[in-house]
Parts: sequence; structure tokens; C-alpha cells
Amino acid sequence: MGGWVYIMASKRNGTIYVGVTSDLYRRTGEHKEGGISSFTKRYGCKMLVWYERHFHIEQAIQREKSIKRYLRIWKIRLIEFLNPEWDDLYSSCYEHDNLFDPVFVKRFEEDWSQLDPQASSSGTGPRIQSAPDSGDWQ
Repeated sequence: MGGWVYIMASKRNGTIYVGVTSDLYRRTGEHKEGGISSFTKRYGCKMLVWYERHFHIEQAIQREKSIKRYLRIWKIRLIEFLNPEWDDLYSSCYEHDNLFDPVFVKRFEEDWSQLDPQASSSGTGPRIQSAPDSGDWQ
């Protein structure tokens, strides 16, 4: 069974929510109606601004966890590569079978590494520096 990783937003450059689901259209509809996730309801994240299909739900879950660790600026850049106007993609999310394109990801990581010399080349996005006295983490 496949899965989708998606990003909901309250508005352009507003509050961002990253989620995973096996049914993108149903799940984003639930977010729009305000029936689930107290976070998206509280902060008004009703716009589907980015999504990515995976052929195995386990891969989608791992990707969601990775994206949640990224800095906000990286998430915004990820959205703007595919959706520069921050359009609500809900009505057209099934017109595109798969916005995830490995060529795009490689190009994105190369572009990011030009901006951030410590960006990871492993596909996990930019390196996150550890906070003082918090131990080493990425």
C-alpha cells in the first residue's frame, strides 16, 4: 500500500503542518473541514500546498519524519520549488499522479548545497546544528 506526504498551510509563509496518509484527497478534505488534528484546526492550516507520493507507506512515514526535522526555511523552499504561488492543490491533487520526481530532489539538494555548505548530500536536507548543551544531533 502506498502513501502520501503532504504539507498544509494557513496562508503563504504562514503556519505549516506536515502529515502522512494513505488517502490524500480524504485526509486533506478532513483538514479543510476542521474535523481532525487540533493543530491544523487551531492554526487554520487548510491549504494543501505540497505533496509527494510514495509506493510504500513505510517510505512515506520515514519521509514525513525527515521533513518534520528540517528547518522551516527548507520546508518553505521545498513548497516553492513545486508551488511558487502557494496555490491550494486540493482540487487538482489527483490530476498529478506523482509530484515526487527524483531528478527534482537531486536538483533541489544541489541548489540547497550552494546556499548551505553544510547541507547533507544524503537526501536528508540541510544539516541542523546542535543547540548549546543539547548534545550532538542532526
